Amino acid sequence: MSENKLIDKLNDLAVKFEEIGTLITDPAVIADMKRFVKLTKEYHDLEKIVATRNRYQQLLNSIDEARMILDSENDADMRELAKEELDDSLEKLPQMEEEIKLLLIPEDPEDNKNAIVEIRGGTGGDEAAIFAGDLFRMYAKYCETKNWKVDVSSFTEGSSGGYKEIIFTVSGEKVYGTLKYESGVHRVQRVPATETQGRVHTSAASVAVLPEAEEFDVEINEGEIKWDTFRSGGAGGQNVNKVESGVRLRYVWKNPNTGVSEEILIECTETRDQPKNKERALTRLRSFIYDKEHQKYIDDIAARRKTMVSTGDRSAKIRTYNYPQGRITDHRINYTIYNLAAYMDGDIQDCIDHLIVAENAERMKESEL
Repeated sequence: MSENKLIDKLNDLAVKFEEIGTLITDPAVIADMKRFVKLTKEYHDLEKIVATRNRYQQLLNSIDEARMILDSENDADMRELAKEELDDSLEKLPQMEEEIKLLLIPEDPEDNKNAIVEIRGGTGGDEAAIFAGDLFRMYAKYCETKNWKVDVSSFTEGSSGGYKEIIFTVSGEKVYGTLKYESGVHRVQRVPATETQGRVHTSAASVAVLPEAEEFDVEINEGEIKWDTFRSGGAGGQNVNKVESGVRLRYVWKNPNTGVSEEILIECTETRDQPKNKERALTRLRSFIYDKEHQKYIDDIAARRKTMVSTGDRSAKIRTYNYPQGRITDHRINYTIYNLAAYMDGDIQDCIDHLIVAENAERMKESEL
């Protein structure tokens, strides 16, 4: 993209920034909380772009001024200063243009949200459940390094350990924007603990990462929710068995993309406090509906470009964990490393960084930057 086109695009965004700045002071907009929240977020996103645009414009002005001096000035000292200024500015220019191009890539509006993560054991029986448990431990360790909070909503243990299913919420900064690349089928190749003859088996677990929906993101008629309560099982002392703190909700929802109605069933036994469990079950309901309603948006992105984020069917095999060779391969970007032990202990940032770079490259192509 030429300098002129880049400046034109930045100038258009500067005009939009001013318009939104005026809108968010309008009492009618402030009264519409959903619109106000959306516009305020957009204003803050544009603020950074406009500040960078001002620095870029100053740099271009410095280059023009230095060239004018070199064309018209005879004084040797002035020419020397202008030459230094020009060389310095031209050196900074490519780096700043790359910075601007990254800023101009439309940000996924969900990236700043918390995430709801669902891990389910797939093919492989008991070994798949054990592997699902290994994946949960891996993510829990990674979240610890990021100072993110992990809250388990519900789980079903496997008969030989691990989990047939575990659902948890991760709270922190840019959680969904980081963990969204983990959605898909994770395949493991190793000798299971249950194997007596030392043969390598292939098992799988599926991971689904959903953006946690906020109250303004979806409309739910809470009067139509059917609630049940039950006594939670598992650890937690006598209170767990005597108090009906677990909650179960049923809600019939019509998918606007397909016109088909379905009953959604959600259970939450996260805390011993029934009102808190109700609140968290509602959050999961909102996130489930939000994810379904945005499926068309996800499919549209996938149709336009190769995306590193798996589409909604979550059937794509994204990564293989090969224990005999200590190898991990991410099939989307042909990324292979041989530090499986550290990886399973939460050291997954390098792989995520490579996925982000690949995704940004695709988004730049789409945006013709």
